[in-house]
Amino acid sequence: MTAGVDADERLARAALTRVIEPGDENGGRWLRRYGARGLMDLFTSPGRSDDAALAEVGPRRISGLRARAKAAAPERDLSVIAGIGGRFVCPGDQEWPTQLDDLGPARPIGLWVRGRPDLRLWSLRSVAIVGARACTPYGAHMAASIASGLAERGWVVTSGAAYGVDGAAHRGALASGGATVAVLACGVDVVYPPGHAELVRRIAEQGLVVGELAPGDHPTRSRFVLRNRVIAALTRGTVVVEAEYRSGSLVTARGAQRLGRFTMGVPGPATSGLSAGVHELLRGEGVLVTDAAEVAELVGDMGDLAPDRRGPVLARDLLDPLGGRILDALPGRGALGVRDIARETATTADEALGKLYELHSLGFVQRQGDGWQLTPRTTSGGGTRRAGT
Repeated sequence: MTAGVDADERLARAALTRVIEPGDENGGRWLRRYGARGLMDLFTSPGRSDDAALAEVGPRRISGLRARAKAAAPERDLSVIAGIGGRFVCPGDQEWPTQLDDLGPARPIGLWVRGRPDLRLWSLRSVAIVGARACTPYGAHMAASIASGLAERGWVVTSGAAYGVDGAAHRGALASGGATVAVLACGVDVVYPPGHAELVRRIAEQGLVVGELAPGDHPTRSRFVLRNRVIAALTRGTVVVEAEYRSGSLVTARGAQRLGRFTMGVPGPATSGLSAGVHELLRGEGVLVTDAAEVAELVGDMGDLAPDRRGPVLARDLLDPLGGRILDALPGRGALGVRDIARETATTADEALGKLYELHSLGFVQRQGDGWQLTPRTTSGGGTRRAGT
């Protein structure tokens, strides 16, 4: 059992994960006001359903919360999670990731966790990769490639274990022998989606599977949306790979922005609807990234720089400035006299002539009567013509 919170507090918080839905800010305020044990007492004590303390919600809602509280069996849930090698982590535990406190009243009541690593330590150096479920091969490739590169650099890759980009990101990290965290919208003992049973098993063995909902709880549409705030808060930054305008991945990205985290997007074809949401993100505060090095440069420590992006080094790139100016001055067709070349390059005729012979020995130019012209090789190499020629 994780140290830090007494047994009664842990039991009450475990029970409340059966009562209050993830992200319920009313529940968060009640929890802060009365504490976990006090709030459970408020829900379970007869005759207190109309207490002014719960006036933020109507009587039907209070009745529903009281029914859930009555049915909660936290001892059983804690036994189930222990039986699969997991644990229930609460605020105040040494393992609690304190960056979740940035969520304020929407902070999780606690987290059900499967896997051996320490969630707090892993979350200190983690990046979320999210995106479309129905992603293209390009999206799957980029997600896996970035995740693999981040894992090789010692970063933890966090995602939601869904089909598409999420699954590709987890697999990319696992394939590199790296660390990955799956944040579920259901109980951590529930396999969803069913087709990812083997993937979730591998993540639980090699990484961490995390969720707000008690063992056995099922996912719903709203729980998927609210799960995204946990992904955003747990990580240093969020990378979006393929997302339409109305996408849960953009919810994660906007949540990351509100929390002051880095928000990144991988561009796609301008004609692709699956990249439209990413491009909209990039038109705002999102940062364009194309590989793991660029992600690490943004979210990492000072000095963790991506390599310079350059094309192949051409022979003319090695020339001194005057040599380059002379090549730029020569027309694509025909020859130019030495005096004209000197005038175009702001130098003397003697200096121009000396540099022309150097360029001739290197194969860039050739003599043509009284003038000089580019060799066919230089002309076909591109980038040497004057503008308009």
